[in-house]
Amino acid sequence: MTLQEVEVPVVGNRQCNCNYGMGSITDNMICAGLAAGGKDSCQGDSGGPMVSKKDGRWIQSGIVSFGNGCAEPDSPGVYARVSQYQSWINSHISSNQPGFVTFTSTGIDGDLSVSCDGLPPPPTTIPTTTTPKPVVCGSAPLNSRIGGRTLAGVGLWPWMASLQKKGVHVCGGTLVAEEFVMSDASCFSSEPDVSEWTVILGRLKQNGSNPFEVTRAVTNITFSNLTSDNIAVLHLRSRPVLTEYIQPICLDDGQTVFPVGSTCWAAGWGAGGGGEEQVLQEIQTSVVNCATVSSDESICTGTVMLQQGDAGGPLMCKRGGSWIQAAVLTTASGGSNRTQSQTSTSPMVFSRTARFESFLRQTVGDFLSAAVTATTGPSISPSKKTTTTTSATHSAFSSLLLLCSMCLVSLQ
Repeated sequence: MTLQEVEVPVVGNRQCNCNYGMGSITDNMICAGLAAGGKDSCQGDSGGPMVSKKDGRWIQSGIVSFGNGCAEPDSPGVYARVSQYQSWINSHISSNQPGFVTFTSTGIDGDLSVSCDGLPPPPTTIPTTTTPKPVVCGSAPLNSRIGGRTLAGVGLWPWMASLQKKGVHVCGGTLVAEEFVMSDASCFSSEPDVSEWTVILGRLKQNGSNPFEVTRAVTNITFSNLTSDNIAVLHLRSRPVLTEYIQPICLDDGQTVFPVGSTCWAAGWGAGGGGEEQVLQEIQTSVVNCATVSSDESICTGTVMLQQGDAGGPLMCKRGGSWIQAAVLTTASGGSNRTQSQTSTSPMVFSRTARFESFLRQTVGDFLSAAVTATTGPSISPSKKTTTTTSATHSAFSSLLLLCSMCLVSLQ
């Protein structure tokens, strides 16, 4: 028996209620099929996926549930709407959770004009002007760090960037504005070929599945020009969509105080670490007295063993509920930072991000404002088909009944 597929258009919930009888179709369902019939899922397909392709990825929006026969006229298939079960799904998958993406149809909602006996009128919509929320920094919704670990988890450090030259990880970096990534200048040659560089955001593993990552090309690389340590800013070709897994970090503007004893973190994809999948590594450290080094331009910590591949990553500390990048990690030989070859009796010395404030404001623009911290089960009965959705704006796209790879949809 060969696996079969069929392409069917989504049918709005108002129309589907007219087909099956008012009240038969709920918000937990989504329908798909042809008015003339002839294409549908059938017995034996229950539990299978209804999927759609978005930005090159297959996303599961429904689960085959029930219907009136198979491929009958005016009897679309009914599917469980996956988006309605997002919380329930995540409550039963504690690690390596599936990725949910938001899909908003750009088509006209013809379902609003559907009427039949017993069907209430469509909700009245009042045009509103939506003001985009300002982009803020330092928000890590999935991070509640209170202790030290070796390997990071997905979404814990959402500003982490993997800087890749010809597809190979070279250095770490951080998203510091919607289209800018900051890293260490020593990661690049004096005149880098930007066409060879890409930036990956939302990545956890260098080898393995990363359902939340996005890749951006680089259009320009700009270097600071101070004595000793310097930083680089990479201008991305396009802005990534900000999610729980991709967020900018706040920059130290010189007004932030990092008292001795404060807990800070470093993260990176150092060579030889992270196991077979080369998972992002993290280490907790503390601010120490810089002794004879000026604390206006430097921040000092306990030992942080840096490896090749860690350079460009952040030293980050949480202040007032938001994460602030205090320094850029560097492993450049002869620089001011100690690598693993040096002794652990003297403090690690990093150039404070505030040292590059003028350069950053000139290159990136005004610093982002810190984020305000906020606090952020049903079963599916199989019959022949089922899906999740939020409301009835679904008539503008078609779906294929296929297998999906780790992508579940949150329809809006």
